[in-house]
Parts: sequence; C-alpha cells; structure tokens
Amino acid sequence: MNLATPTQQSCPHCGATVVADPRRGETVCTECGTVLEEEAVDHGPEWTAYTSREYAEIARTGGPTSLTMHDKGLSTFISDQDQDASGRRLSARKRNQMRRLRTWNERCRTRDATERNLKQAFTEINRMASALGLPQSVRETASVIYRRALDEGLLVGRSIEGVAAAGVYAAARQENIPRTLDEVTTVARVDRNRIARAYRTVGGELGLAIEPADPTAFLPRFASGVDCSEAVHRQAHDLLDSVAGTTYTSGKNPAGLAAAALYASACLTGERITQQEISNVADITSMTIRTHYRDLIEHAQCEEA
Repeated sequence: MNLATPTQQSCPHCGATVVADPRRGETVCTECGTVLEEEAVDHGPEWTAYTSREYAEIARTGGPTSLTMHDKGLSTFISDQDQDASGRRLSARKRNQMRRLRTWNERCRTRDATERNLKQAFTEINRMASALGLPQSVRETASVIYRRALDEGLLVGRSIEGVAAAGVYAAARQENIPRTLDEVTTVARVDRNRIARAYRTVGGELGLAIEPADPTAFLPRFASGVDCSEAVHRQAHDLLDSVAGTTYTSGKNPAGLAAAALYASACLTGERITQQEISNVADITSMTIRTHYRDLIEHAQCEEA
C-alpha cells in the first residue's frame, strides 16, 4: 500500500474521508476513527539526507530517466574519482584499469551512428536552451521533436545543428515560452535561413500543433529588461488584450507588438522609456515600434470613448 494514497477513499461505516498515517503505517477514518488498513509497507529510503552532497554519497540509485540524453539516462556511469567505496585512494594499477574501463564505457554508450547523432544533437539543444534561459520542459519537448525528426528521416540533407535549433524554437512556442527566431539564431551555430527552413519542414512533416505566439508572453521579459514600473506592464497587457483576436494582429510580429505596446503604455502613463531602450531589449527595430505604437494608442482611446 502506498502511504501517500490509501487504497480506500471513504470509510465503509460512516462514509467519511480516510487518511493515511505514515508514522504508524495505518489508514484511519477522520470521523469515527476506524482503522481500515495497518502495517503498511514504506517503499521509501531507509536513510535520511539533509544536503545534496549527503544524498549523492548515500543514494544507491542513479538519476531519473530523461529524454534529453541519447540513452535516456539508463547507461552506466563510472565516476572519475579514483577512490574505493571507503574513500581510500586506488593504487596505480587500479587507476589505470579504471581509466581503461571509463574509455570503453564511453565508447559503448554510443553504439552506432544514430546514438552518436542524438548525443551531439542533445548536447546542442541543452547548450542553446541554457543560453536562452529555457526550462527543462522545453528541453524535453525539443528532444522529443528531434527524435521524431530523426525517425522520419528528416535529417537527410540537413545539419544536426539546424534541426536542433528548429526543435528548440518549436518547443519554446509549444510551451508558451516563445523566443524569436533572431534570438535562437544568436545562440545557434547555423544561420537564420537554415533554421527557418528546418522549422518549416519539421513542423509540416511532423504535424506539430503550434499556434501563433501570444504577444503578451513576451511582455514580462521585455518589461524586466527595461526595468519599467508595474503600471506600465499592466497597461501594456491591457493594450494587447484590446487588440487580441482582431484583424489588426494578423501577419504582425508578436515580439514587435509587445515592444510597441510597452512603449505605448509608457507614453500613456508618463514614464520615460525610449524606443531605443526597448529596441535593444526586444531585438526589434525602432521603426517597428514607431509603426505600431500609435495604432495601439488610438485603439485604446477609441475604446475609452
């Protein structure tokens, strides 16, 4: 029986809720006190660790499986510390033996060209995700997209780096943590056109359900970059909400709309933020901001009228 989730959800005598008592290993009714189950087996560890270092020293299992690793984290890892289980230093003969074992273990982890391809791609995905400040969920999604692209044979004639960058771009949009194509290009090792072509191919062939990016998803990052007040942030959010779902947003760059809304809200609230400051943070030209911010202000004034 799992101590966290008892097998019975209600008391058969009074119908009240039952709870598990992990200290006693019992499941009891909250109303009448009837003991429904007892002597539950605790499947957790029998030891306690208070720091990550203590956990690493005591734990007898490896890390969780992850799709961001070419072998999903199921292969054996040999530590590079030349010490035995008691912490004593190994002899010279044993050190040489362990060095050879590490070499062969590393070679066996990538048995064929497919695994070498995945290893290189996932290293690239993790590097770009770290540079862009993307969470683990985006890395997992990007790894799944790359695996599917490899299984479908979409890498023929395309570079590993290009498809990996396209996977990161697509995964960020799917997780609603969008990054612009220019931002991905700055951390990728291929040019913008290759990433765009790979993205169109991967998205079309795999049938990825990717909706247009929401301009409001860019606002927190842009607002933090220019260090504006909360009033400006809220006003920019309201401006974008007022045009959401209208024909005005069709065909327009979501990041450009977010930057323009931020500048328009600064003008409406009287806070001094220059177009160039927003342009540097959003990686959007000042012309794009000037083109849209007046329209957003006029739209807001029309709604007030």
